[in-house]
Amino acid sequence: MKITRLLKRRLVYVVFALLIFIYLLEKLFNQKHHLHLLKSKDYTIQRTKPLIWRTLQEHLLTDEPSNRTNPPDIICRNSLQGKELLVDDRGFVCNREHILQNGCCNVESPETLYYTCQSCNNSSHCCRIYEYCVSCCLHPEKRALLELALQAINGRQLTVFAQVVDQFELCLVKCRTNSHSVEHENRYRNGKVQYCYGPTEAHESQKEVLGISI
Repeated sequence: MKITRLLKRRLVYVVFALLIFIYLLEKLFNQKHHLHLLKSKDYTIQRTKPLIWRTLQEHLLTDEPSNRTNPPDIICRNSLQGKELLVDDRGFVCNREHILQNGCCNVESPETLYYTCQSCNNSSHCCRIYEYCVSCCLHPEKRALLELALQAINGRQLTVFAQVVDQFELCLVKCRTNSHSVEHENRYRNGKVQYCYGPTEAHESQKEVLGISI
């Protein structure tokens, strides 16, 4: 009887140990599979809703501040972080002190610019000032160029760009300094025009960091 009980007890321990081993093995396999997906060249991230683009009919306003008025019943999103300049979701760039309580730039101010591409290079589609990059990027005529830029995005950045809702969010992300603007992780590729709204390619020193095959 004692031998039988001992064998049964050992059998229970063996079964328990096997279950733990199988659990750990499965967990290790899933972890390796997950890491493999992160390093895979073939990303299958898809948008859940179509991106909302700006249109000339809805958003193109006069360039003359004297002919513009501030609509009282709207609320704007803006770029928030600029120390001196801010850009709102209509494409206006203004000094921080000219931001209204509704988050919009004061369009009646002569210093407020609209769809400006100041400091931007027309051939590289890169700008020296972030807010001007976003404003330029927001122009409805930039849609074709932005669609090309989206097609050129790969690696882990796909996750970020798949989550943007509209052209304003797209321009905020696209113009923000990222690894496409630097080389060796700590040096600008072009220190004067580091904010780009057009198609860009990561420097070779950054491709491994981004999960892009060289």
